[in-house]
Amino acid sequence: MRFAMLSTLALLMPMLAARAQDHIPENIQIGLSTDQVSITSDFSGAELTIFGALDNADPLISRQGRYDVIVVLEGPPRPVTVRKKTRVAGMWINTESVIFRDVPASYSMALTRAPQDITAPDGYRQLALGADNLHLQPLDSDGDPKTIEEFTRALRERKEAEGLYSTRAGAVRFLSQSLFRASLRLAPNVAVGTHRARAFLFRNGMFLRETSAQLTIRKAGLEQRLYQFAHQNSMLYGILSVLIAIVTGWLGRLFFRKD
Repeated sequence: MRFAMLSTLALLMPMLAARAQDHIPENIQIGLSTDQVSITSDFSGAELTIFGALDNADPLISRQGRYDVIVVLEGPPRPVTVRKKTRVAGMWINTESVIFRDVPASYSMALTRAPQDITAPDGYRQLALGADNLHLQPLDSDGDPKTIEEFTRALRERKEAEGLYSTRAGAVRFLSQSLFRASLRLAPNVAVGTHRARAFLFRNGMFLRETSAQLTIRKAGLEQRLYQFAHQNSMLYGILSVLIAIVTGWLGRLFFRKD
């Protein structure tokens, strides 16, 4: 009888393990092709590849293509001043301005499919996913709401025109049932500093998990030395800049003067 009970338990163990496995939630992990990008004077942008994997993915859902991944690369937050020019007496001058705090210097988003095919608009708003859903906070929150809305829209449009805010549907591709690859574009004028890569996992339109990794972008070569000198010796850098401008102007006058 004892042997029969033991054999029955032995048969049940794989079934219980499989059932327990079903209750383990899916997870997501990512890794960058490089954790540091160096920018030189001839930097014209670059492609950044992010690899990732799903843990405990349901094979049936994977085969049906009901998992979606959104990868975001967000630049360091910085204050931004948006100015409005108005034509006055035949000249364009700055008449209004709004200062925004903690604005991501860049924001690139890659998706497995078109945004509307992954989840509902409310889902993007709750997760603050997408450039249109970023919480851009003015320094003076008591300003006129219409003015703040106008300047917020202008800020987003300017970032998009400069290639700093972008969305690429289909730029995340599954290499297998659990492995995926995301391609993101670094603009030529990408900001120096620590950028954060974030990956969001969805199943049947429902958000499941998020993970993140860091990317450092820095200047290299002569640009890096000038950048460090300017920040460490700002007064001396300013004086030297003025002297160089004076000398350059004086030499230009000598070379191009008319007798």
